[in-house]
Amino acid sequence: MREDCMKIFEAALKAVDPYEAVKGHLRLEGEVLSVPGWSLPLEGIKKVVVVGAGKASASMALAVEEILGERIEGGVIVVKYGHGRPLRRLELIEAGHPIPDERGLEGARAVAQVVEGLGEDDLLICLISGGGSALLPYPVKGITLEDKQATTSALLACGASIHEVNAVRKHLSRIKGGGLARLASPAHVLTLLISDVVGDDLDVIASGPTVPDPTTFSDVLAIVDRYELRGRLPQAVISHFEAGQKGEDPETPKPGEEVFSRVKNLIVASNFQCLLAAKRKAEELGYHALILSPTVEGETRAVARVHAALIKEVSRTANPIAPPACLISGGETTVTVRGKGKGGRNQEFVLACAIEIAGWEGISVFSAGTDGTDGPTDAAGAYADGTTVRRAEGLGLDPEAYLQDNDSYHFFERLSDLVITGPTGTNVMDLRLLLAR
Repeated sequence: MREDCMKIFEAALKAVDPYEAVKGHLRLEGEVLSVPGWSLPLEGIKKVVVVGAGKASASMALAVEEILGERIEGGVIVVKYGHGRPLRRLELIEAGHPIPDERGLEGARAVAQVVEGLGEDDLLICLISGGGSALLPYPVKGITLEDKQATTSALLACGASIHEVNAVRKHLSRIKGGGLARLASPAHVLTLLISDVVGDDLDVIASGPTVPDPTTFSDVLAIVDRYELRGRLPQAVISHFEAGQKGEDPETPKPGEEVFSRVKNLIVASNFQCLLAAKRKAEELGYHALILSPTVEGETRAVARVHAALIKEVSRTANPIAPPACLISGGETTVTVRGKGKGGRNQEFVLACAIEIAGWEGISVFSAGTDGTDGPTDAAGAYADGTTVRRAEGLGLDPEAYLQDNDSYHFFERLSDLVITGPTGTNVMDLRLLLAR
């Protein structure tokens, strides 16, 4: 069953390969560049530049280089360390994620330098994928990189959703929340995106550098108060939010503003495509497969209990599908960190499930990040079955204690049940598989 999970995961990753996704959408026929719903004759274009950020952006850039070749004058791609690809015409900068670092600041400045000064006869191609928000830290005046680092750390630890995290990030940045479109105006802008957010909201993917921002400073302060962050965020950050709420600092660009009149945003790969491919592969392997949802959110342990209950029901009553069965879900859960251990949401999901399915024969659980990394670890996720708890106790491990300490990584490391793939080159949130025979 573990081998089946890996085969399903690999098939799902192939379906959202960034290089293939761009090649499948971006066309150059003669001198006309097009994507579905948009086209632009290149005869009158003086300059074509390419910028990008995110874990999948280097692979996307490879495809753009192949399509446009010498028409590209230059540009900059910023990726997470270890996620680079050999680019020929574009500068590649590797930087920190999920906590922004100095290299990310250098990359963001380089991106802004490429974009500023573009004219109405120029074309900017922007390649965006998950991780782009942390990889483009270009703080507004009065905010330092250290302020952004502290804010990001607090947001990731408090259990805020990616929508909430990115609403805050937008209001600390010159690039996010439509800021890049503002810098590029009046140039033509084509943005290709790989979605790593629930619901595929354009303004949330990498904090929407070329997308109108519907959130406000008031929304941001409500998030700060919801998670009781006023005492944990730098005072400069709180002061900036309060000044913005009073109208003393400028808002992010909003829907309907002129800076978006020549911007086309298009999603080329998403979590749902990943789940569909997983379903096809599971059926090839002989399972009855059912997609639960690509939009699963919520506290990881609570989500795990629901998933475990569903697969036990399948095993016990053949409802809603009969074994051999594969339940599939996507999306992105959140972990409220209370312990001092090491792990990520996928590993914590599998550990919580392992406790719920202990002793059940013929049931297994797999969860992994499609980018190949789960939290601050080198693992993509983990695998468990009905024997996991028994095997752990045989090694003197207490599964519940590891769960309470948010230490799923070291738990599965002892059992040799971590899923380690290395960087996959793509990023469309998570894939969860629950098998019953």
